[in-house]
Amino acid sequence: MDIATVIGLVGSFGIVGAAIVLGGDPLIFVNIPSLLIVCLGSVFVVMMKFSLAGTIASFKLAGKAFMFKLETPEELIEKSIELAAAVKKGGILALENILVENEFMSRGVNMLVDGYDGAVVKDILKTERSRTQSRHSEGQRFFSAMTDVGPAMGMIGTLVGLVQMLSNMSDPKSIGPAMAVALLTTLYGAMMANMITAPIGDKLTMRSGEEERNQSLIIDAISCIEAGLHPNIVRDALQNYIPRSERKTEDIAA
Repeated sequence: MDIATVIGLVGSFGIVGAAIVLGGDPLIFVNIPSLLIVCLGSVFVVMMKFSLAGTIASFKLAGKAFMFKLETPEELIEKSIELAAAVKKGGILALENILVENEFMSRGVNMLVDGYDGAVVKDILKTERSRTQSRHSEGQRFFSAMTDVGPAMGMIGTLVGLVQMLSNMSDPKSIGPAMAVALLTTLYGAMMANMITAPIGDKLTMRSGEEERNQSLIIDAISCIEAGLHPNIVRDALQNYIPRSERKTEDIAA
C-alpha cells in the first residue's frame, strides 16, 4: 500500500471536513443533485473521449495509486547479479533453478532458457514495455480529462442552480438557500479535481515512470546475462539506474 497516497487523501479531506464541521452544520454542504452533476456528469462527459473498455480500465488503473509496489532498482540488480553468476557457472539452463518473482524479468529469463536469440528476447521485451506504457498513458489522460471536466461541470451545476433561483425570485426566503446549493456544485467540482483526480493522475504518471525504469533495467540485465558477462560487469552496467551516491562498488565473486 502506498502510505503517502492514503495519508494525503485522508488528510486533505480531513482538513476540509474539520473546517466544515467547525463552521456550523455540515449537512448544509450535502446536496445530492449537485453531486450527481459533478461526479456522474464528469464521468459521462469524459467517457465520450474514451472507449467503454478504456474507461473501466482507467478506474482499475487508479488502484495503482494506492496498492502498487515495485521492486527497487537495487533489488533487481541483485537478482540480475545472481542470474549472471548462475549462467557463468552452469550456462543458460542453470536459470531454470532460480526463482524470479518479477513477471517481466521472469518472461525474459524463460525465453533465454527456451533458446530464444538474445536480440529477439530484447525486441519482445521492448515491445511489451511500449504496450505497457501505452496502457498507462491512456489511464493518465483519463484522469487528466476528469481534472479538466470536473470544475466545468461544477460551473454548469452552478448556472443551473442560479436559473432555478432566479425563476423563484417572488419568494425572498428561498434565495439564500438556493444560492448556497448553486455554489455547492462549484465546490464539489474543485474538490474532485484538486483533491482526487489530479493527485491520482500525477501518482499514476510517477508509477508509470518507475515501472518503465525497472523494465528498461531488466531489458539491459537480460542482454548482459545472455552475453554471459561476469557478475561484476553486470553490476557496473546496471548501476546507472541508481543515483551515484547510492551505488555499490564492492567486487562480487563469480
